[in-house]
Amino acid sequence: MSRWRPPGEASSTLITAAGLARLQRELDELWRVRRPEVVAALSAAAAEGDRSENAEYIYRKKQLGEIDRRIRYLGKRIPTLRPAIDLPRDQQAIFFGAWFSVESVDGTVHAYRVVGADEIDAERGWISIDAPMARAALKKRVGDEFEVLTPGGAHIFLITQVSYEGSE
Repeated sequence: MSRWRPPGEASSTLITAAGLARLQRELDELWRVRRPEVVAALSAAAAEGDRSENAEYIYRKKQLGEIDRRIRYLGKRIPTLRPAIDLPRDQQAIFFGAWFSVESVDGTVHAYRVVGADEIDAERGWISIDAPMARAALKKRVGDEFEVLTPGGAHIFLITQVSYEGSE
């Protein structure tokens, strides 16, 4: 049996303007700050002698590989992203960039924001536009109910609030 796996489903190329700026800052910091620091530390570790048993050298080499991998990913991903700058015409419905609150059947209230795949942050409630919750909520308005199919079963939610203004 081979190890080949089919490629995953391509994620959306939408991103908020602030999210795109964050990715560009990250790429710049990796190139200008982090990579030169790690290269200098790697050179110092290599100068210590036997590299096969030098833990510092092995660690820095691995760290440099991770930084280079992230730089390559960001270098390829950033040009493909499309920032969503304009607000939608209908700001009463849920579209990309919306903040919305839902109430579940048991009365629990959850707050979410629909963002691009590169901006997901579970602690802040930022969900990808590709996520089942976001897909089910798109174009819904306050007072609408919708169902989300998850591995744990179907869940029904009621939309209690929609907004396009909030803290980044």
